[in-house]
Amino acid sequence: MLEKSSLYQEFLAEREEILRHKWLESEKAGCDVGMDTALTNWMFHHRSKWRKERKKRGVN
Repeated sequence: MLEKSSLYQEFLAEREEILRHKWLESEKAGCDVGMDTALTNWMFHHRSKWRKERKKRGVN
């Protein structure tokens, strides 16, 4: 039942983006930047645009 929840689906999509961001930032840095750093950076620099794009595409 949880898998069908739109809130849960949104969480999974956001988590996937954060993990992608963590990988990219770690590659740039040459070492693992850590989840806290990646999460904070993504939230401040990318979350708003990511949400607007999803809303524009009707994915919400």
